[in-house]
Formats: sequence, C-alpha cells, structure tokens
Amino acid sequence: MLKNKADKPFMLVIWSTTCSSCMEKMTLLSDLTKIRPEVNIVMLATDDVSANDLIQTVLAKNELTNLEHWIFAEENAQKLRYEIDPKWYGELPRTYFLNKNHERHGISGALSSEDYKNIFRVLLN
Repeated sequence: MLKNKADKPFMLVIWSTTCSSCMEKMTLLSDLTKIRPEVNIVMLATDDVSANDLIQTVLAKNELTNLEHWIFAEENAQKLRYEIDPKWYGELPRTYFLNKNHERHGISGALSSEDYKNIFRVLLN
C-alpha cells in the first residue's frame, strides 16, 4: 500500500460494518471525496472476508466504491492490527493521516468535518 503511494499523502480509514460510529460517518466520508477530491482516501474494513457483500453494499450506498478499499484477510486480526500500529488496540473507527513522507498520525474515534478540515490543512501542505 505504501509503495503505491510514494511521496503522496493519504488517509487510511479503518472501519467495520458492526461499528455504529463508522456507519454514521460514511456520509461525511462520501462528502469529503466530493469536496476534497485531491485527498487520497483508502478504506480498510476489519470485517472478515465473508462480509464482503455487505462491505460492498455499504461502500456503494455511500458512493465510496471508487476509493481503494481493503478487507482484513488474516484470520488473526490482532496480528494485523499490530502490523498496522503496535499502539492500536482495535478501537474503531481508526483513521491514520500519512504525510508525503508517510509519517503517520493515528486518531481513534469518529471525526467531525471540522476535524478533517484542520488535519487536511496540515497534511496537504
């Protein structure tokens, strides 16, 4: 994922179909893709691969199918979480903002439109 985005900032949104805050914020993410199309957003669902149909339905409903999206494919979710960030314990939603050098800043919990605006101001400069 990082190799394909060399020298490019991006936002990694980690979510689940079982996370109510994640589901509530899908509309905001959809709006962000329209307002800030230059922001590269990658979606990562922590659901099992067997939930792929539901994941695709959620993405389609929120007009997010055009984004790069991934699903946890490892049976050991704890191992994947650790590989993403040893300090992350699985709370959702989790959003990482990576600058062009891929230095990352992770935030747990739902973000507001104002939060995104402030972060993008820093991330994209």
